[in-house]
This record gives sequence, structure tokens and C-alpha cells, in this order.
Amino acid sequence: MRPIYLDNNATTRVDPEVVQAMLPFFADQFGNPSSAHAFGASVGAAVKKARRQLQALIGAAFDDEITFTSGGTESDNTAILSALEAMPNSTEIVTSAVEHPAVLTLCAHLEKTRRVKVHRIPVDRLGRLDLDAYIAALTPHVAIVSIMWANNETGVIFPVAKLAELAKEVGALFHTDAVQAVGKLPMDIKSTAIDMLSFSGHKLHGPKGIGALYVKRGVPFRSLIKGGHQEHGRRAGTENTPGIVGLGKATELAMKFMDDMTTRVKSLRDRLEGGILQRIPDTCVTGDPLERLPNTANISFEHVEGDGIPLLLSRVGIACSSGSACSSGSLEPSHVLSAMKTPHQAVRFSFARDNGEADVDRVFEVMPAILAKLRSAPGRRSADDVQSNSCLSRSRTGCHS
Repeated sequence: MRPIYLDNNATTRVDPEVVQAMLPFFADQFGNPSSAHAFGASVGAAVKKARRQLQALIGAAFDDEITFTSGGTESDNTAILSALEAMPNSTEIVTSAVEHPAVLTLCAHLEKTRRVKVHRIPVDRLGRLDLDAYIAALTPHVAIVSIMWANNETGVIFPVAKLAELAKEVGALFHTDAVQAVGKLPMDIKSTAIDMLSFSGHKLHGPKGIGALYVKRGVPFRSLIKGGHQEHGRRAGTENTPGIVGLGKATELAMKFMDDMTTRVKSLRDRLEGGILQRIPDTCVTGDPLERLPNTANISFEHVEGDGIPLLLSRVGIACSSGSACSSGSLEPSHVLSAMKTPHQAVRFSFARDNGEADVDRVFEVMPAILAKLRSAPGRRSADDVQSNSCLSRSRTGCHS
């Protein structure tokens, strides 16, 4: 059987058109984009083209609002640290309990080393932000709010445009980690109050090691990496030209395939969820039933321990995950599902434009036997040991919570 890849929220296959776009910049067009001579000028033009491609994808007003970085983690760190430095009289951060480790780990570090106060806003059983707790945390002492656009594990989409407007009312900067949302959802960032936005190339069929940070014109900014004047003085160091060109091409293709993502890919997700709930008892889909990424299914299986499902699926050639790739190997349960008070083993299936109906059929073929094997293992929890209210639909009733 051919391998089936359903872990696209962890990373995506680099599109062949992206590879072809990058290749000349490893050898033939090798100049430094900052150089004034012809060797540099052609490369500089390619970097500028990529910047405009990113501008178009997220709907930024100006191409100089795009700063290239090494990826989402650097962009997240830069946004938060810049805000604290630019607003020295404000020493509080507001974030959510379900952010990516790129944000949560930095916030924990700042609490210990700089005595920054961090407000971690809880979510409800469907992964939705507690809006009342969010509003209560907003004071003039807040330097920056950092709330993800969409959750990497459940796919739940947060109302970032509304959250940004509320942050503006107290004078706080607003940053969103949009790593999982860019390329999957239509965006018009210029029409929002969002100040900064992070995204990463390898989540939308681009190369690894390249990303970007959107910074709206007029927003106070302090660079994280000091040195030369590259990236309009916002990020020193010679640009990763092949990566930038690849990211630009990937964003161009993401725009081309946006309708496919929101229709065909979404239908694959829905078919997978419905089929698993129909075939396997004591199973539910977690997350907001209305506001979720079109490609992400997080399915909770009762009476199953550990990471057994992804492991056994891997043995039959199907790649999925039990949560964020950045948390793999940890013995701790998913902080996202813990925040949602979901006590069961959950599996994330995340689709991309590479996937088709045959991939879903193969999951249906192998999942019942895998679940039967795991549930019959000695030491598993009984049906009465745990109960979950975190499901948007369940196999036992087929209803929505």
C-alpha cells in the first residue's frame, strides 16, 4: 500500500513548482540581494516579488509590511519581544491557554526572567476562547496580546479581528500566530486592527526554515536580530533567497488552491469524521462545529490509552498525530485538550490538496481493527471511568453538543 500522509498541520510536502522556482537561486542566481551590481539586482528583484506575493495572500496594504524570518517561532518571538521593548511602561501579556509552544514557552520564560505578568485566557469544552476572561484581562498595563488565528491541534478558529479591536481600546498591540491559518482561510489583514501576524512556509507547501512577520505600518517595532540593514532594518542578516523565492511561489499557489481547500479538502475532512463516528463506537469530534479550519479533524477515542492509534496507523502506512509536532515525545498530555478538559486519547488528521478519497477509504479500512485491538488491551479504562463534554458530535448519538 502506498503511504498516506494526513499530518499536514505538522508540515506539508514542498510543491514541485516551489522546488523548480527555488533551484536557480542555489547556483545560477547566487548574488547577494543587497548588492548594487547586476548579480545582486536580479536576486533583489526576486525577493521583492516574493514580498508582494505574501502581501497579496494575507491582504496587507504595503509590501514593506512583510519581513522575512526563519519561520513561525522566530516571528512569534520577535513580535512579543518587540512589543515589550517598544512599550517599556507596559509589562503584561495576554495570550490563550492553547497557544503554540513558540508563544507559551517564551511567555513562561519572560515570567521568570523579566517578571512579566502573563494572562492565559482559558477556553471552553469546544476550544472557544472565554471572551469575558479576555476582556477582564485587558488593561492599560498590557503591552501585547498574542492570540493564534487557528489552533494547530483542533483547528478551532478564534475571532482575531474582534479580539484585536478590543485590545486597541486599552492601547495594547495585537499579534496573531497565523501559522495554521495562512493559505487555508481568505484574509484581508488591512481591514483589521491586527498589528502583527506570523506565518511559516512549510505549512503551505513551501520550504522549511523560512517564514514571515507582518508588521503594520506605524506600529512601534524593535528588531530581535541586530546587524545589517536587511529587511528594512527589521531583521539583520543576508536573506535566505532560495527560501524566500520558494515561500513566494507557495503563497501564489495557496491563493490558486484556496477554493479547493474550502470545498474539496473540507469535504474530505467531513467524510472522514462522519465515517469514523459511524463505524467506531465511543468516538467524538472535538472542537467548535462552526469555526474550524477546513482541513483539520481532531477525533477523540474513549477507552484508549497513550499514543497507540498513531503508532498502529503508522505501521500500516498512515501518518497522523496525537497533537502538535512540537510537543511530540512529551509524556505530558496535550495542553490543548487538557485546557478543553478532554480526558480521552485524541488523534489529529490534517489534510492538504495532495489528499483524495482513497486516503479516507484506507483509514476506514484499518481503523476498526486498530481500535478493537487497543480497547481489548489489559489495563484500559472502562466505559464508566471517564466522561467527556468536549465533543461537537458523538458516535453514540450522532448529535451536536
